[in-house]
Parts: sequence; structure tokens; C-alpha cells
Amino acid sequence: MGSTIPKQYLPLAGRPVIAHTLDIFLQHPRIAGLVVIVGGEDEWWPEIAANLAPAKPLWVAEGGAERCHSVSNGLEALRRHAHPSDWVLVHDAARPCLINADLDRLLDQLADDPVGGLLAAPVRDTLKQVDGTGRVATTVDRSRLWHALTPQMFRLELLHDSLRSALAQGLLVTDEAAALEAAGFSPRLIEGRADNLKITRPEDLALAEFYLARKQRMKDGEQEAEKSPAPHIPPPASHPPNLGCMRIGHGFDVHAFGPGESITLGGVHIPHARGLVAHSDGDVLLHALCDALLGAAGLGDIGRHFPDSSAAFKNIDSRILLRQVVTLLRERHLTVGNVDATIVAASPPKWPRTLPPCGSRSRRTWASNRTGSTSRPPPPNGWATSVAARASPFMRWLF
Repeated sequence: MGSTIPKQYLPLAGRPVIAHTLDIFLQHPRIAGLVVIVGGEDEWWPEIAANLAPAKPLWVAEGGAERCHSVSNGLEALRRHAHPSDWVLVHDAARPCLINADLDRLLDQLADDPVGGLLAAPVRDTLKQVDGTGRVATTVDRSRLWHALTPQMFRLELLHDSLRSALAQGLLVTDEAAALEAAGFSPRLIEGRADNLKITRPEDLALAEFYLARKQRMKDGEQEAEKSPAPHIPPPASHPPNLGCMRIGHGFDVHAFGPGESITLGGVHIPHARGLVAHSDGDVLLHALCDALLGAAGLGDIGRHFPDSSAAFKNIDSRILLRQVVTLLRERHLTVGNVDATIVAASPPKWPRTLPPCGSRSRRTWASNRTGSTSRPPPPNGWATSVAARASPFMRWLF
């Protein structure tokens, strides 16, 4: 993360990451108590604990050298308070975006399971296996591959004994399910949302803030619906797609030139004598596209979802913003069919003559990378993309 502060204590939407994570379980009616595993030299936890007022038991256990040692220590502490057959959920402190619907689904579907299981998400990206020189050796079949998430849910004694057995064999398992697998059990996968992300990179903080803001809007909407006599409207994902409906959105963005050595268009960095004045990376092409997509979906504009008053979006790569917008569309069963964009710009006199090639380069790069930019495979025929560049000597901004 490039920070001296452990990732679970980094600020996120005005609070430490772990505070958001703890709220999920402290506020859930089906969770009886919590154990927080803290490193022996942790100087941040005391301040967090001082600001907590839990209405249910919260104990602290000392961490170990690896995750498996830490979880084992936590289970030892829990054995003094829980029954051996009680269900235990192990969750990463750096996963603050878990939603109640996923947690409830995990609890419900594993309630009578003889082993237990974990939340997981299907692998959607193409996976490559490399050789010793860093070259691709083969493409891995992803049809049966899943990303392991948390919480992972097992009965206390079974998980305790499986972890102890794995450690006795010298196995440093990286999650609890692996300990059960080593003991001969087959944990069950429960599909969860991919936005239950683990914060591991700086850009994850911006994504997490976006997800938390959306989660809060959904919660506020549910509370408002309870107060209102109006009939309840199901969330967007439950609506069947309207295959006969076409929506059209228009987007516009402008940034003034300022100090810098490059500009970014469509995710492409273009060397230039000046930069753009912007809170994010100033990618007017992707900002306009985000606005158009949000407008077509009736979801407001880019400023509503990614406000420039938030430090989380400072200098953020606009491709990340585009991925989140496409996620919102996907939840409403909307698919992008065509994108047509025109870039109008002017700067020092020599730049207009170099702009059209830059526009062409943007078109080629963006079209070839559109799957990566949207975090999903394109429709069968892909996005139909068109980017045109226009120069105007009277402009001192980039549109």
C-alpha cells in the first residue's frame, strides 16, 4: 500500500477501514459476538477500541506470524466463550464492503451444511500460467475457478482442529477453507458479490468508498420506503431486462490546460507540453462517457457518484470510474451498444496538428482494451466505438 499504517487502519470515508468492517457484524442481529485479532505491537487498535460502544461481546486475541496462526489464536480465545458446535465466521478486517444480503445468504444456506463453506465469486478474467522466464505457458480454463472471499463459515471445533492439524503438518494455509480441505473435507461455495473487495492497493480505497456510498444510498432508500405509503419497488437487479428498449445518453466534460507533461484520453497517456487541471486524471473522454452512460440509465451524473470533494478520487485513473459505472448498468441489465465521441481541443499552435493522430491512437487503444476498461467481456460484437478529434484555435480547454 506504500503506507506505514496497516491497511485495516487507513482512513476510508472518514473512518478507519476496520471500523466499517466491525459495524457489519456488530449491527447484525444474528452475530452473537466478535473476536478481533490484533498484533502484539499494534499501536492503532487502542484508539479504535476506545471509540467503540459494542452492544455485544467483543474480545481481543493476539495475532501470529501468518494468517493461519492468527486465526488459530482467535479460535483458542473463542473456545472459552462458545460451544464447540457453534458456527464461526472468519472475515478479513480489510473487507469493509460486505453487504447484509451476502451475509444472510451465507448464514441461511450453510445452516444445515455438515461442513460449512465460504463466500466466493466466479473468475471472469482470462487467466494465464507463466513459465520461469515470465512468458505465457498456457491459458487456464476458468470455467470451474472461483475467487475465495470472506466470511468463511465453519463450526468452531471442526475449524480449530483442522487448523491445528494443518499447522502440525507445516502447512501455512492462506484461508480457512484450505485447512478443511487438507483435513479431507469439501467446503461449499456460496456465490457472493465481487464488490466485497479486500483492500490491498491504493486504488482499492477509492473503489471501497464508492461501494460504501452506494451501500448507504441503498440503505437510506430502504428506510425511506418503510416510512412512505408508496408501494415497494424492487432493487434494479431484480427487474427483467427490457430487450426492446434503447436508451441514449449524452455526456460532456471540459478541463482547462495547466501545468504538466501529459494528458490522458480514453485511458491513453499522451506526452504533451501541458497537463490538465482536474481532481482526477482529467480524462475528458471517459468522464463524458461516464456521464452519458449514467444519464441513459437515469442515474444522475458523474459528480453524484464520484464527487471532487472526496479525497478518495484524487488523481484516480478514470478507467476505474468507468468500471464502476458499467457495474451500475449491469445491475440494471443494461448493455452498452455504441459509443461515439468527439474531442475538441486547442493549446499552443503546434498541438492541433498532432491531435488527430492522438485521437486515432486513443481509438485503437481504447477499442482493443475495452474489455479491460469495463471489467467484463464485451457483447458478441463488442462495443461499437468511434472517437473523432477536432482542433479549434479559439479553445483553451479540452472537451
